[in-house]
Amino acid sequence: MRKLLILSFIMYLGSSCTTPTEKPAEKTISADIAKPMYSYTIKKPDNWDMNGSSKNTEVAFNALKAFEEHKIDESLSYFGDSVLWKADYMEAKLSKDSLKSIFNSIWNETGSLKIEMHDFESVISKDKKDEFVTIWYDQHTTDKKGKKDSVALINDMKVVNGKIVELDEYTRHFKVKK
Repeated sequence: MRKLLILSFIMYLGSSCTTPTEKPAEKTISADIAKPMYSYTIKKPDNWDMNGSSKNTEVAFNALKAFEEHKIDESLSYFGDSVLWKADYMEAKLSKDSLKSIFNSIWNETGSLKIEMHDFESVISKDKKDEFVTIWYDQHTTDKKGKKDSVALINDMKVVNGKIVELDEYTRHFKVKK
């Protein structure tokens, strides 16, 4: 009886140690992910990839930093020969000379300017034709008479071949302190 029990135990161990001939089924992720149901329709929904060029972000930051430091010519070196500039109550295609004139007129009234950067995002269209950099920041100014002001700004900049060719500027004025 003892031999039979040992033999049964060995056979049991032998059968349990055999490798299975089939692999377990791998988990698969369904490709049928539900599309979002947006309340509004646009021509090209979900058109952007969030991994735009870091070089474009450098261009945007360098142009703004040079402007902040009153280095107009250096700032302009990051812009194309003509720039479509859209802002509150303004939309114009400007030559570099016109842009330089505007930048100088801003600085003719400004004593100091300080940028407080909050965030940025560089995006590229899925067809790889359009690249934009968006930056969010506060701009603190003191005019030549000593009056201080601050605004929150968002700049969307289209960059082509390393040059800013379009600038959409959105401004939010802060509540006046009493």
